[in-house]
Amino acid sequence: MESINHPASPTRIALGVEYDGQTFLGWQRQKQGQTVQNNLEKALGTIAQEQITIHAAGRTDSGVHALQQVIHFDTCAKRPLSAWIRGTNSRLPSNIAIKWAQPVSRDFHARFSALSRHYSYWLLCYPTRPGLLNGKVGWCFQQLDKLAMQKAADMLLGQHDFSCFRSSQCQAKSPIKTLYCLTITSYANLLHFEFEADAFLHHMVRNIVGTLIYVGKGRLTLGAFKELLTHKNRLFAPPTFMPDGLYLTGANYPKHFDLPKPIRGICF
Repeated sequence: MESINHPASPTRIALGVEYDGQTFLGWQRQKQGQTVQNNLEKALGTIAQEQITIHAAGRTDSGVHALQQVIHFDTCAKRPLSAWIRGTNSRLPSNIAIKWAQPVSRDFHARFSALSRHYSYWLLCYPTRPGLLNGKVGWCFQQLDKLAMQKAADMLLGQHDFSCFRSSQCQAKSPIKTLYCLTITSYANLLHFEFEADAFLHHMVRNIVGTLIYVGKGRLTLGAFKELLTHKNRLFAPPTFMPDGLYLTGANYPKHFDLPKPIRGICF
């Protein structure tokens, strides 16, 4: 590889990353190495010919996917944007891909500059388990009452203590978050849950989806659902639902950073 001209001060680059989470131990760097962050830092380091540390808009667990994980890193390597995209992709496993690259100012931070984050959950409601979409959608073997589920979802909008939907491993300083959007849309046998919040607790989306499914099955009344928020205790809510259908679809940032918006709609 040709030598690189190193400017006096590092450049900050933002990237949009897409990945299939089925074969990874989640996002965050681990000694075992089979995480999305490990693979990206290694590939970017090869292009930059220096050690690269990346920061992400949010962490995802094992089995969770991303349509647009936003990351940033600092580098002294001078490379065209095409190198950060196509060059890095050539050194990544096939289930991770850089979609776009953009220089950003030094005050940008993928995590701390985000105004809100977006997730989607896709649920197949069908008598038999998925084959072609295995690992890409959650599964419920029966049809659900979507109207009741949306009524329950509407109760979660606004600022609440979401302790009842928080995992015991959650490291967030506060369980109080603001949920801006939670919509449920039908596509044939698929239900699409779309979430937007200022931030999410560990397993928050999966726990909410699992509880809404109980409402859709008639196993949890709307009154009982509403009481969960007042209990502020994870033990009162249904189990955490499977990760398969969960996608990080992006984050919103202040307009002056001019970054791509979160991805909406059908993703496969």
